[in-house]
Amino acid sequence: MAGNHHARAAGILCRDPAFRRYLDQRARAKFGADVPDGTHSEQDAGDWIRKACRIASRAELDTNQQAGATFRLIQNRFNRWRARNKEAS
Repeated sequence: MAGNHHARAAGILCRDPAFRRYLDQRARAKFGADVPDGTHSEQDAGDWIRKACRIASRAELDTNQQAGATFRLIQNRFNRWRARNKEAS
């Protein structure tokens, strides 16, 4: 794995408003939470990724194989969600 590929990708993902909307909609669907679109901030998204990947720092995504695999799963699920939502638009 080259350099800080996953750590950089995670930073980009957290800044993506579509990813944050995905987290909002996921919270509603999975937990029935009252989370309107626009609730998750960039910081919230970073916190969510670190918690989901069980890491303290994004840098660990590039050194911890399990965390990297979990992050790739998150990316894949988000990309599928984004593709479905583009079709509905």
